[in-house]
Amino acid sequence: MVNATYDTSGDLIYNVPDGTTLVYNMGDIAWVLTSMALVWIMIPGVGFFYSGLLRRKNALSMLYLSMITVAVVSFQWFFWGFSLAFSETGSRFIGDLQYFGMRGVLEKPSIGSTRIPAIVFSVYQLMFAAITPMLAIGAFAERAALGPAITFVFAWSTLVYDPIACWTWNTNGWSAVMGGLDFAGGTPVHISSGTAALAISIYLGKRKGYGTERLAYKPHNTSYVVLGTVFLWFGWFGFNGGSALSANLRAANACMVTNLAASVAGLTWMFWDYRIERKWSTVGFCSGAIAGLVAITPGSGYVGAPAAVLFGFMAGTICNFATQLKFLFGYDDTLDVFASHAIGGVVGNLLTGLFAQASIAASDGVSAPILGGWLDRHYIQLAYQLADSAAGMGYSFVMTTIILWIMHFVPGLRLRVDEDTEMIGIDDTQMGEFSYDYVDLDPDLRGMSVSHLPTTEYNKEAPSPRPSS
Repeated sequence: MVNATYDTSGDLIYNVPDGTTLVYNMGDIAWVLTSMALVWIMIPGVGFFYSGLLRRKNALSMLYLSMITVAVVSFQWFFWGFSLAFSETGSRFIGDLQYFGMRGVLEKPSIGSTRIPAIVFSVYQLMFAAITPMLAIGAFAERAALGPAITFVFAWSTLVYDPIACWTWNTNGWSAVMGGLDFAGGTPVHISSGTAALAISIYLGKRKGYGTERLAYKPHNTSYVVLGTVFLWFGWFGFNGGSALSANLRAANACMVTNLAASVAGLTWMFWDYRIERKWSTVGFCSGAIAGLVAITPGSGYVGAPAAVLFGFMAGTICNFATQLKFLFGYDDTLDVFASHAIGGVVGNLLTGLFAQASIAASDGVSAPILGGWLDRHYIQLAYQLADSAAGMGYSFVMTTIILWIMHFVPGLRLRVDEDTEMIGIDDTQMGEFSYDYVDLDPDLRGMSVSHLPTTEYNKEAPSPRPSS
């Protein structure tokens, strides 16, 4: 039995049976729970962003996957995910089952901060665990079956996300012990998901007709892209600002640099695109803003506003040019997840190694002191950041590939759909539902027999007119 009281300052005081008194800050709890809700809205935001970039006949599939991912990872996190990532008795690479089934996760101090209880920290970190596989399965777009995605998300979260989160943020993790700096998920979230998307793209192969002039793979709904960007940008204040785990100056600075980096990166990407098309691209601006948000994520709790401008410029430039890698190496990354998230995460990690400041990290008044990066003459920090980035990228690629090939040989879990399914569209064949009341016929459907066409009212043959009397 736990007895809770409040002192005159508003702190929450727990008296536990063993005689220990636990004191938590109500303002910090409120800010972290608010940030949790902000990060949650990012997950359907990813769905809208991805959906808008796809063709109409596959638009609903990404919205579906965003909600399914929340549900699957929520169960996985309860079952053993939180324990594998954040148990205090785990190894340097992965946790144990100390908190299996959320056993003992309530009022005890969290591993992240003694100012908030474990249950608050757990539900906040759940949102990070949920959005990460959703970023990765953007590579499923337009050519992967939806049923096996449930198995993939559970397995990937367990075998890829949880170990990387453990070694990055758990106090026992090898990267944390080494001195790697990753404030809000450069490696666990972005490098891991972006590299997984590359592995998925290679495994699934190219979409039918990809790389030919016969088909135009253009965004079907730019408004969805903008809406998704709004949800993501809005939620990222909880993603980065909430990672301070306290309502303090460090959180405020994280919000400032997050907004600044996104703004600069969006403009930079848009200007790079303008030089080619002589058009002011909304999709280009949104893509750049996301790249800037990705890059500033690992450094948001360590760098100031001037550095954030450079983060945004470098992300908007490097990630823009990285979208050409798929043409250079011949893989079909439908939504450029690798270019935006893996490359953007590496850019952010390395720039953090250069511009991290001990004074920024100390602005919360409670964190353990750090030595900073090159700006603070701590030159070895860049090597730490490079090692962490390379480890995250290599581990994610290898483990994702192993998961995909194991599923390939398990009946019912093969991900790649057949050509007819791909041509008709994932929405019709896998769900029988659509984002709109009709699905416009794509060029690759022309010439197919009527029995193979989508079964929407729009595509059904109109009834013959009644003869006049």
